[in-house]
Amino acid sequence: MKPTFQAVYQAEFAYVWNTLRRLGIRAEDLKDVAHDVFVIAYRNFDEYDSTRPPRPWLFGIAFRVVAHVRRDAKTRPAADSGVSPEDLVSPRPSPEDDARASQDRALVAAALETLDLDQRAVFVMHELDGHAIPEIARELAIPLNTAYSRLRLARRDFVEAVRRMQARAAEVRP
Repeated sequence: MKPTFQAVYQAEFAYVWNTLRRLGIRAEDLKDVAHDVFVIAYRNFDEYDSTRPPRPWLFGIAFRVVAHVRRDAKTRPAADSGVSPEDLVSPRPSPEDDARASQDRALVAAALETLDLDQRAVFVMHELDGHAIPEIARELAIPLNTAYSRLRLARRDFVEAVRRMQARAAEVRP
């Protein structure tokens, strides 16, 4: 039985919100862009295949909305990662663990920011959300080999960005 749009919205809002952050939407724009994603999802809900999970379908919509937002925002400064200090606070008891986890999340967010949007989308869907490459290719409407290539390049660029940032941080430390 096909779920209602309201059920999908309630179950997947946080996922869409985090996806938009990961794709580089600025914190102050998240509410509007998430709204746009769900308006499009609502308009196309009759086309949603309920035999498949909703997350890849929603990711595809979010990716296209982000691409559109970025095209329209060429004159704005580059989008920040959307990570605020409040987002980096962990509920774990150890302050050392909290500090390390916060640094790791900030590093990942900064490294994601260096990736091209097309590569970033495939990387986030596969590495962070755990989707299979064939599913990603289908949802992003790209050839399968293109999806694999984007993942390979994104992994390479992500690792290089992390190494550069870690080297810079090591130079700054006394």
